[in-house]
Amino acid sequence: MHFYPTERIALFIDGANLYATAKSLGFDIDYKRLLGLFRQKGHLIRALYYTALAEEQEYSSIRPLIDWLDYNGFSMVTKPTKEFTDATGRRKVKGNMDIELTVDAMRLADNLDHIVIFSGDGDFRSLVAALQQKGKRVSVISTLQTQPPMVADELRRQADQFIDLADLEDQIGRSQNARAPRESGRSYQGQSRGQVQSPRDSTYFGDDDLAEEEV
Repeated sequence: MHFYPTERIALFIDGANLYATAKSLGFDIDYKRLLGLFRQKGHLIRALYYTALAEEQEYSSIRPLIDWLDYNGFSMVTKPTKEFTDATGRRKVKGNMDIELTVDAMRLADNLDHIVIFSGDGDFRSLVAALQQKGKRVSVISTLQTQPPMVADELRRQADQFIDLADLEDQIGRSQNARAPRESGRSYQGQSRGQVQSPRDSTYFGDDDLAEEEV
């Protein structure tokens, strides 16, 4: 990883994509360590995490993670998922956050030097090109270590720097003795809104409670 110490950096995390990538590599993300790593690389201006939520699930399986991130240095960007029925009559859930991430990256770009995108989605190639035209450096974090690779070839080629998530496991992976997210998450279940324990008082380091419905 190459960063200049004077760079103003922002992280744009496609939550569903990062979860799928880490899961395919067989480790859990420690978000506290992830934030600390990039704070060491330069001036971290913002860390944004994008995810869709099912409206009818007041206490979804990813809610503890979202609450912890929101209290611990991340800016959360969420929207409700949408259900629809496809041509074959199958129920589908849609929760793509590409537009929100793209709009925010372009809006914040003038105050940044280096944009880090945690996603392998090839749809972001045009965003990377647009940011580069504004004189910004863009790094993409995903992986080539799976079959098939989690990163689109066109996105990897467009980026100024491609960082394989597998190479960061020792720096941002959750240690075996860290409290499991599902254990932390139990304190949120079965409580009214007024009784929920503040995430600021909880330890929440990983993401293995992320739901498969997050798409």
